[in-house]
Amino acid sequence: MINSSPLLSEKAGYPAQGRLFGEFLCGLWATACDALAVPVDQAVRATWVLRAVLPSWAGRRIGATPFQASYVADDGFPAEMSVNWSGAHPELRLLFDWLDDPPGKAGDARSGTMTAIRRLRQIHEIFKRPAGRLSPAPLWHSVAWRVPLRAIQKTYFGLFEWPHAQRHAAVGEAMERLGMAAAWDDARRRVEEADGRREIEFFAVDLADDAAARVKIYYRSHDADIHEVNRIASVALRHDAEGALAAYRTLAGDRADAGEAALSCLAFRPGLDQAAESTTYLRMASLASCDSEAVDRTAELLRAEGADPGRFRALSAALAPGPLEDSQGVLELVSYRAAGRRGDITTYFRFPVFDQPAAAPSISSSETGRNQL
Repeated sequence: MINSSPLLSEKAGYPAQGRLFGEFLCGLWATACDALAVPVDQAVRATWVLRAVLPSWAGRRIGATPFQASYVADDGFPAEMSVNWSGAHPELRLLFDWLDDPPGKAGDARSGTMTAIRRLRQIHEIFKRPAGRLSPAPLWHSVAWRVPLRAIQKTYFGLFEWPHAQRHAAVGEAMERLGMAAAWDDARRRVEEADGRREIEFFAVDLADDAAARVKIYYRSHDADIHEVNRIASVALRHDAEGALAAYRTLAGDRADAGEAALSCLAFRPGLDQAAESTTYLRMASLASCDSEAVDRTAELLRAEGADPGRFRALSAALAPGPLEDSQGVLELVSYRAAGRRGDITTYFRFPVFDQPAAAPSISSSETGRNQL
């Protein structure tokens, strides 16, 4: 396990410098599979799937600073790991930034079946074409895997560098092409009626053929309390507001606010004129004093939702570079979805790798105080 390695540095960072990005990430993936007690044969196959989909930068060596800035993590590292705890078996996920890889690679052979690829191509050029002040949207990708072997892939277009009006214009055009304009009009109107300040940050699509394949739109809130994020989540057709509020209170502890830069994801499904579900992400690094406290609160929520907190604690200990009480932000985010399935909780892990972050890309002058996702 990573946290028992004799190569650990004294500053509770990962001993990653000099290693290949792909080697390091696949090692983390294997560590997670071991902590989750995944059968060895399935863990090997899942790691093979991950290796096949990683961008070309996986073959680069990790240095003291990022070779290119990424907004995935505060130190510029271009990947994060997460686990969804609903169902009989947890779902392991890796999200990564394509950085400078050619967009065709992300949009074609590695992205899924032909139906899913055609769906992605319907909107790809909206987010990748320069128009006026726009630079192409950063492209992120994720691989999700659940026992028995079932790989799901998703693509994310980052809109955080664009002026707000152009974000809304691009999202509106994409939802029109996907036949979801009515649902988006309803959601946007109702979100804008809620209190507080927020901005669209990501547009995402499931790369799947089934009728339940989702389109997701992510909002980042500024200075929100837990009631405000619950109001935003209530825009969705399926949302248990009472259960969600109880979950947020467990994660926030004795605080009434939702922490720094809470996220709200509205998921849209074909055939509905309203957002189908919503997921709220709370940044535990801003709500808890250390990772140990963040893990304790999350374990309490898992237990209340009927999920086994033991596997989560084992995973957290395995992924941390040292004692959980000595770190903050390894367990960066916890998300909760109240859509009729108990234990629909996802935990997001970040990895402190670099000594110094690279300079962040420039942000539109219409935005201030943006915090990294």
